[in-house]
Amino acid sequence: MSVEGFPVSGTSQMATAARLMLSAKAEQFTESVIREMTRLAAEHGAVNLSQGYPDFAASDEIKEAARQAIADDINQYAITWGAKELRDAIARKFERTQGVRVDPEREITVCCGSTEAMMSTMMAIINPGDEIVIFEPYYENYGPDTILSGATPRFVQLATPDWSFDREELTRAFGPKTKAIILNTPNNPTGKVFSRDELEFIRDLCVRWNAFAVTDEIYEHILYDGTEHISMASLDGMRDRTITINGMSKTYSVTGWRVGWAIAPPEASRSIRKVHDFMTVGAAAPLQQAGALALEFPASFYQRLAESYLAKRDRMLGVLTDAGFRCFKPAGAYYIMTDISNFGFADDISFARYMVEKIGVAVVPGSSFYKKPASGAHQVRFTFCKKDTTLIAATERLSKLRPR
Repeated sequence: MSVEGFPVSGTSQMATAARLMLSAKAEQFTESVIREMTRLAAEHGAVNLSQGYPDFAASDEIKEAARQAIADDINQYAITWGAKELRDAIARKFERTQGVRVDPEREITVCCGSTEAMMSTMMAIINPGDEIVIFEPYYENYGPDTILSGATPRFVQLATPDWSFDREELTRAFGPKTKAIILNTPNNPTGKVFSRDELEFIRDLCVRWNAFAVTDEIYEHILYDGTEHISMASLDGMRDRTITINGMSKTYSVTGWRVGWAIAPPEASRSIRKVHDFMTVGAAAPLQQAGALALEFPASFYQRLAESYLAKRDRMLGVLTDAGFRCFKPAGAYYIMTDISNFGFADDISFARYMVEKIGVAVVPGSSFYKKPASGAHQVRFTFCKKDTTLIAATERLSKLRPR
């Protein structure tokens, strides 16, 4: 017996044949470790401090806007690259916060979340043989994005305790094959906020090698200790070589709405729009309408947001330090990377499993944020975008931990 020319004598051979018929690209990465930890949290009744979604309510204004949009029958396809009201609001907010004026008709593409915006961007700019520079630890999607788009990644490590990078190492990562650098600031998982000096150094490399900067700025309003979010597109020389990825998920606590966007120069936008159109057609029309309202919220909304997360950050830093973790204090976003060396586990995977099964708190193994798992073998990530009752429950369970 054979299947498409492959001899089959048992289950294992059938499985081998099936794998040969599947995409080799998909074999190069695993399913999301972060989402897997959420599944394990539910299975073991653990407090979920792994996946970065708020478990508290979104604002009444944004929810009412969505309800009203549905009632007003905004239930059919929006314009493929985004409802005009939302694109106009994105353009106004980008100019208001970063001083960068963009054309909503030619330079903004609304996608099904910032995840799709990143994937559409990568597929729109990458050609065979292109290389992408990625800082690590990195948000886990960037690796598969690079593989699926056909690029070759060049990794540059951010070093603890302040997550700085070696400028010579970054310089060596760029070359004639470099198509882009992916820059996430504020950063997931580290909480690093890139300084103006660092951004200008990266800018100079992009200009030298004629490369894009693809910037993930989804945490732009979650900042601490006087740090400032600077969009790469606002720097001299980068207006026409930056693709800015953003969305509603984190700032407005609506991660399930899946409304994001890419701001790019016209030529790049045309390519992104074509990929986006055939990948997803368009984001949910009534939620785009609600997003247009949210982007007009006053500055006080973003100030309260940052203040709320600052209190949660400081609280969890104290809890985790008392429990025996070495914490790397984040300057932005809502995650805390920690060193687990005090607990005597062989690696982050065994520690994360112990945490979810025995302690009752789900975390993300640090190795999922690195190309080489050994680089993150003694790190785990916590998120603190949770209501107070969740953090209290986590605190009680973490008190059972004992350093070895």
